[in-house]
Amino acid sequence: MSNQTFAFKQFQIVQDKCAMKVGTDAVLLGSWVNSANAKTILDIGTGTGIIALMLAQKSGARIDAIDIDLNAYIQATENVNNCKWKDHIEVHHISLQQFAKESDHKYDLIVSNPPYFIDSSKASEESRTNARHTDQLPFKDLLNGVLKLLSPTGKFYVILPTKESELFREDAEKNKLFLTKVTRVITRTDKPEKRLLMRFEFIQRAFSEDSITIEKDERHSYTDEYKELTKDYYLAF
Repeated sequence: MSNQTFAFKQFQIVQDKCAMKVGTDAVLLGSWVNSANAKTILDIGTGTGIIALMLAQKSGARIDAIDIDLNAYIQATENVNNCKWKDHIEVHHISLQQFAKESDHKYDLIVSNPPYFIDSSKASEESRTNARHTDQLPFKDLLNGVLKLLSPTGKFYVILPTKESELFREDAEKNKLFLTKVTRVITRTDKPEKRLLMRFEFIQRAFSEDSITIEKDERHSYTDEYKELTKDYYLAF
């Protein structure tokens, strides 16, 4: 399998047009989300469409997947059209800001693997820069979009680096969107945590907290907990 395609157990991702390829963050988030009771899902910044397809595999929900980048929209549309759940997913070429203005729909579940670099140096390729940095989707706009589009009993799932997650949580809770579940992601047993998987709801309660380690001491020596989380998707597990 070339790096232009990535095969999962029940679908394949073609990624030759997309700046951001299939990565661990997306697979972690798509695997971690509990979509069992969701009838409507919004995937913000869908990229290749990977998370939309992962959620379609494990739910019967109607899924809207949006992306501001034209190549990502074309790529996601291609991947959706080639999957067995294409009748359940609609891809839109639109920014979240515009989508929130135009839509009156309230979603049971919203998910996003958003751009998160705020201060770091930028990649030279413009589309990769847009996919990685918050310029076109600042956290404030992401939060405002979720506040507008999430149903009163809905759930918002997101993955962010540790520092950025703290900033996002602070702003979310100021707007009465509360953290109800968090999983701390450790890439390797000898490394500090790198990402936070977070679930937010409008209902305030004590949040549950745990952690997951991806690799043991050696590269590509995966832990049993990571295999268990992603086994429905990765061919190797």
